Amino acid sequence: MASSIHFAETDAALRRCFPTMQVLRPHLTDPDAFVAQVRRQQQAGYRLIFLEDGDAVRSVAGFRVQEYLAWGKVLYIDDLVTAPDARKRGYGEALLRRLIDHARSLACDAVHLDSGYQRHAAHRFYLRMGFDLSSHHLALRLELPV
Repeated sequence: MASSIHFAETDAALRRCFPTMQVLRPHLTDPDAFVAQVRRQQQAGYRLIFLEDGDAVRSVAGFRVQEYLAWGKVLYIDDLVTAPDARKRGYGEALLRRLIDHARSLACDAVHLDSGYQRHAAHRFYLRMGFDLSSHHLALRLELPV
């Protein structure tokens, strides 16, 4: 596999990541709005990393490093997705291993992520990679006043 992993630092790199990220986040429909959203999230420490093979982005992850009373310093993976036509080739594993190495280099205590309840194949992947099912994530959707 002649792939390489890079942090998406430029708007052009972020745009290249958009089609793959859209697989996981289909509500994202506009590449320019995606770039603007990532730039806003970067103000809170969000970063995007991607794996490319040849001239195509095969896998993308969004993450941030934060500290929690419960867990200490954590690299939290917000998003991790591999393009459907590139699955089962080790791209997601390579990107996740790079994130784990990055967490170690930053002296993080752990790597955390949430995964949709219905994403059974993803859960098998994370368990195979050494993750534990350690909690339920609960959410309350708020209706904003108009």
